[in-house]
Amino acid sequence: MSSMKERKIPFSPPDITEEEIAEVSNALRSGWITTGPRTKQLEKEVAIFCESSNGMAVCLNSATAALELSLRVLGIGVGDEVITSAYTYTASASVIDHVGAKIVLIDTKPGSYEMDYDQLEQAISTRTKAIIPVDLGGVPCDYDCLFDIVERQREKFLPRTEIQRKIGRVAIVADGAHAFGASYKGKKIGSVADFTSFSFHAVKNFTTAEGGAALWKSIPGVDDAEIYHEYQLLSLHGQNKDALAKTKLGAWEYDIKGTYYKCNMTDVLAAIGLVQMRRYSGLLLCRSEIIAQYDKGLKGLPVEVLPHFTDVAQGSGHLYLVRLLGFDEKKRNLFIEKMAEKGVATNVHYKPLPLHTAYKNLGFDITAYPNAYAQYANEVTLPLHTSLTDEDVDYVISVFREVYQELS
Repeated sequence: MSSMKERKIPFSPPDITEEEIAEVSNALRSGWITTGPRTKQLEKEVAIFCESSNGMAVCLNSATAALELSLRVLGIGVGDEVITSAYTYTASASVIDHVGAKIVLIDTKPGSYEMDYDQLEQAISTRTKAIIPVDLGGVPCDYDCLFDIVERQREKFLPRTEIQRKIGRVAIVADGAHAFGASYKGKKIGSVADFTSFSFHAVKNFTTAEGGAALWKSIPGVDDAEIYHEYQLLSLHGQNKDALAKTKLGAWEYDIKGTYYKCNMTDVLAAIGLVQMRRYSGLLLCRSEIIAQYDKGLKGLPVEVLPHFTDVAQGSGHLYLVRLLGFDEKKRNLFIEKMAEKGVATNVHYKPLPLHTAYKNLGFDITAYPNAYAQYANEVTLPLHTSLTDEDVDYVISVFREVYQELS
């Protein structure tokens, strides 16, 4: 038994200080609480942070909205196909269904959380309009490989919209939900893929309670301001003026350009983000230190951890994924239960999509995705958040080793 006194280690509480609380209070007292100056300022700061070449970002109510609206900006819909990973959260794929396109799921490479890129290339057809790679845990995908694939497959690409014609190939629309602050070959995620969505949900590194953002690389022949305007229309009922624009003298009149959606970010939420942005470099550093402590503490055990920091990419340190080598799904679940009994909350990222009812109903069968299932069956995610002390991390490591020894 561990000699350490038992602790309660939550999985992922938000890191909110009095600074965020004060800024939210200021927003509430300002008389402007919906989309307004704070949201617009956060958009600018997100674009700068991600080193966006066009200086633009759109803040929305979720990464899911950002990802779906990116597909809609591209004009993807019925009759089209979009490829994504079988090993991800539902939002990476459900948005494809939302726009009326066909979901094409790809198995992972053996022993990897990334898609099998050979299978991905073979899956590209004349109907394929986009690929949604997933930066799982905040670790960037192999974007060079992805861009090489879509370049090689240019001749198969049949554009249906003007923006698709301008891109001239299958678009890379990254699910960067976990990857805010990550970089690939020295370039910040957000300025690597054609389009990128980020999550600012309560459990993410950077939070606005609920929220997300969309960024895109400039497309030759397409006005960035027009793309920004299209996101605004899609996220505000198709209305061509937001509430802030309508406050100008005599500017009440507006037009509805389409029967669209309502998924804008509010200034109350943006207020949290503006403070988080000032703190974020410190939060990222803290996460990297916790990862180093875990890496050292688990050394020598028959486990496989997701590497966050390599010569190619620097992850955001969002999730600490561990594979318990030699464990099956049942034994992994028992491991999670025993960790919980000792006060340590853990999780699993992710149950492959074909195991879920919604995707079974769409015709997907897990037997076609053996590598994704193998990754999932022995995966456990340890607590990784900026409220953890060194002593907390040492306790998690101690309990991990104790439970592992008990079950081995």
